[in-house]
Amino acid sequence: MKDFELFDFHTHSFLSDGALSPIELIRRAVAAGYRGLAITDHVGYSTLERVVEEVKRDCRLAEKHWGIRAFAGVEITHVPPQAIAEIAKGAREVGAEIVVVHGETVVEPVEEGTNLAAVECGWVDILAHPGNISPEVSRIAAANHVFLEITRRQGHCLTNGRVLKLGLEAGAGLVLNTDAHEPADLLSAELAAKVVMGAGGDEETVNAVLVENAQRLVGRLMERRGG
Repeated sequence: MKDFELFDFHTHSFLSDGALSPIELIRRAVAAGYRGLAITDHVGYSTLERVVEEVKRDCRLAEKHWGIRAFAGVEITHVPPQAIAEIAKGAREVGAEIVVVHGETVVEPVEEGTNLAAVECGWVDILAHPGNISPEVSRIAAANHVFLEITRRQGHCLTNGRVLKLGLEAGAGLVLNTDAHEPADLLSAELAAKVVMGAGGDEETVNAVLVENAQRLVGRLMERRGG
């Protein structure tokens, strides 16, 4: 496996339930060798605008001085499935550069239908830790260019093998994220590759997930930003 640049599209600051401020989280990622980081704090409708605005300030500061791609996003978490499209659209309207939906992980009581609502709505970039995802949802994700997440997060990672298998069968984009809440959650390149292989991937899959798909998603976010 060749060396590759590390990207993470799903992390949390203390604006939701993380341990660090947005700027310190970015600094820790820079020190760990990351080339790109999205801060995607948990939101519902009530906190959308404030969280995006505050995170974006630190992202722009970090990009100016540290040479990292830093994206201000959200993770829409534990909202009714019927409201996901409206909230995701609202997130983009207030400036979120990436929209993640908290999927139907097996370790939390996420409402059934959340996965489907996320991949159908047209405003979501990543379905995070989707748990026992169905083949149908995987196919819709592929058709609508929604990335499915392989996660290093304890508990959420229990279904990584299913997500990887069904995602590959459906032709969906797969990305590896840490769902980091503290510095120790960040990965080395070596451990990132091991997480993908532990889910059942081979070297070709590792390259697709950690290099090709990560770069494709960065390209989408930069195009959305306009540069």
